[in-house]
Amino acid sequence: MTVASVVFAVLLAIGFLPLGVVKVLAVADMRRRAEHFGYSVSAFRGIGVLEIAGALGVLAGLVWWPLGVAAGIGLVLLMIGAVITHVKAGDGVGEYAPSIGSGVLALAYVVTVFGAHL
Repeated sequence: MTVASVVFAVLLAIGFLPLGVVKVLAVADMRRRAEHFGYSVSAFRGIGVLEIAGALGVLAGLVWWPLGVAAGIGLVLLMIGAVITHVKAGDGVGEYAPSIGSGVLALAYVVTVFGAHL
């Protein structure tokens, strides 16, 4: 495990855990966001579960790297879906730039972990 991959894993966990939790708890702002995107609250909770699983997965990847890589790839795919969802909803770049940044961070994590084990 490289220093960069550890830093990326911690940053991803710090970013995705709280977002996943507020989606699972369906706080008012998340219910509004779900409605904005045309999702049910249950579907948004499902996305929150995936965010929590991804965050925990990259942390578990510090112990078993294949799980971390799988979780990182899952987060990249989740962020691709987030960008598509924002675009479909008519949001501007400012609304989906965080999803792009998070996706790039997840991809950097995957590359550093996988690259260290080639």
